[in-house]
Amino acid sequence: MAKQLDYHTIREIFTRFQAGEPEPLGELDHVNAYTLVVAVALSAQATDKGVNKATAALFKIADTPQKMLDLGLDGVVEHIKTIGLFRNKAKNVIKMSQLLVDEYDGVVPNSRAALQSLPGVGRKTANVVLNMWWGQPAQAVDTHIFRLGNRSGIAPGKNVDAVERAIEDNIPADFQLHAHHWMILHGRYICIARKPKCKACHIRDLCQFEDKTE
Repeated sequence: MAKQLDYHTIREIFTRFQAGEPEPLGELDHVNAYTLVVAVALSAQATDKGVNKATAALFKIADTPQKMLDLGLDGVVEHIKTIGLFRNKAKNVIKMSQLLVDEYDGVVPNSRAALQSLPGVGRKTANVVLNMWWGQPAQAVDTHIFRLGNRSGIAPGKNVDAVERAIEDNIPADFQLHAHHWMILHGRYICIARKPKCKACHIRDLCQFEDKTE
């Protein structure tokens, strides 16, 4: 684990991220808050590309909780069977949809606690939805962010909760809204797990990772 970078170095890193991608976007396809929640929940232990392929047809016919319930468990399973853990995920989607209809009149809530009360929705999923749909500076820490935070010194921590706190505490406020998207994209395409593309990295000179590749 690298040491925590200082404020000025972190500001320079995110200034560079912003220059390269001023308005970073999530890569999960969705049409409203409900389909975003479903897509993020389905993405656990799956790729965004795989989820998008599975939900392309699903969201055309079931873009509300009630429509998903009308489709039924077997219908959901049929659409998402290419995704890992699809049976359990399909059950959670149905349970989530039922709870949204029964408790929230079919409207996705905009608080972390309420979101986390939904079946299949953990803190990371809730943070993604709060950030992407409601524009809150919530930090969703996935494997890419955890790796980048620790390698670089941007936000080191022994677990995802510690990395989330480090991001909130150490990244300047004016970069908080897009911080997790910049970090996800950098971790997904540049600071990859097995052989990071250090030669193509535009924060290489600021990163504390000792085993840089050529």
